[in-house]
Amino acid sequence: MDLKSQDAGWGEDRSEGISWSELMKTDSRTPPASLTEESYAYRGSDPIPASRYTSEEFARLEREKMWPHVWQFAAREEDLPEPGDFVIYENVGRSFIVSRQDDGSVRAMHNVCLHRGRKLRTEDGHAERFTCPFHAFTWGKNGSFNHAPCQWDFPHLADRNMDLPEAEVGRWGGYIFLREEKGGPSLEEYLAPLPEHFKRWRHEECVTVMRVAKEVAANWKVTMEAFMEAWHTVVTHPQLLPFTGDCNAAYWTWGDNVNANFTPFGVTSPHITEGKGEQWIVDEFVKFNGRSADNYEQNADPMAITVPEGMTARQALGAQMRELYTEQTGYDHEDATDAELLDGLVYNVFPNFAPWAGFMPNIVYRWFPGKTPDTCVMEVRILARVKKGEPKPHGAPLKFLTIDQKWTEAPELGVLADVFEQDMDNLPFVQEGLHCSKSGEVQLGNYQEIRIRHFHDTMMGYLDR
Repeated sequence: MDLKSQDAGWGEDRSEGISWSELMKTDSRTPPASLTEESYAYRGSDPIPASRYTSEEFARLEREKMWPHVWQFAAREEDLPEPGDFVIYENVGRSFIVSRQDDGSVRAMHNVCLHRGRKLRTEDGHAERFTCPFHAFTWGKNGSFNHAPCQWDFPHLADRNMDLPEAEVGRWGGYIFLREEKGGPSLEEYLAPLPEHFKRWRHEECVTVMRVAKEVAANWKVTMEAFMEAWHTVVTHPQLLPFTGDCNAAYWTWGDNVNANFTPFGVTSPHITEGKGEQWIVDEFVKFNGRSADNYEQNADPMAITVPEGMTARQALGAQMRELYTEQTGYDHEDATDAELLDGLVYNVFPNFAPWAGFMPNIVYRWFPGKTPDTCVMEVRILARVKKGEPKPHGAPLKFLTIDQKWTEAPELGVLADVFEQDMDNLPFVQEGLHCSKSGEVQLGNYQEIRIRHFHDTMMGYLDR
């Protein structure tokens, strides 16, 4: 059935004010097609069952039917730069050792001793062999069985393959992915069109300079979906409205696995009926944008500029950042658009990986289900480009915040921590509300929340098989 013809025009409405497409026409440089070719399709207006966020039975279906079959972002290349380096990746009851091999390749093995089931490792590190601390069964860093004490007592294992079970590994753009069950689309097919879009932004030249995770008192989907639309800014983050086109954002989807939200900065929200001029936009941007003074060592914030006569705040900020990023990185940013230097270009890859695009220090989100449907873990990485010609440092270690701690206890996040805390003021009460909902339904907007519906359509494709 053609939903578009059934509900003619639904999904076509847009907020008042300059649209994303119109804004791209005013950019100081020519934007790439990835930022100008709209990719939206109406997906219906049916409600989402609240039980998808609260039911243990639904969480079990996710664990059994979805997670083993999807590509999961497990690590960055800089997390394990040398042969023998490994990281532990854990999600939904599975534990993997992601290990760098002598030839530079990466393997992912189940982190469980095949003798009595102890985890082989509980922390990231470096090892040529993985020896179980319980009885010393030992495997090489490639997962091949090495030896065990008292092998005379295990004649029944002599002809059995005792290598550690492996997951599939895929690598793209400095990211390392794994898939528990082999088969299905290749990583490149799964990510499309992300690799093509991100060629300009070259995340393979970046490293993790900051990494913070926090346990949250809400379902992983509730938490993730709070970062899949920008229009909650008007109530949740009002300090951002002077420089954020919250409801002017673009919401696009591609295939089953990839969608994006492009939120313009350097323009005033349509919710503000009386702005205070272009300089005011810059001044407010400097205070609250989260990529400003907190990310620079010098005393003077380079974004604290005076807007020249005849220029918009957006154009002036773009010109400043074009020059600054060229100086900082050694790479020419002359062709970089204002959008790529300023805006929140947030992609999501199903199910739980969300890298920001563009040339500024890039945020990367991950969300993991908790031990119950009512908790999760949210991780935030900040990537920065390594200066041209300089070696890549090891990725920053993880700082973990418990459910009782606040994001502001990670001061390295700067004002981003305050923004995240504003989101946290909502999420536990969303989770509580879903449990006690009389209707048992969640309603979604046709355009601004299309990414949420896109996610649920793909998820249910796995769960309904």
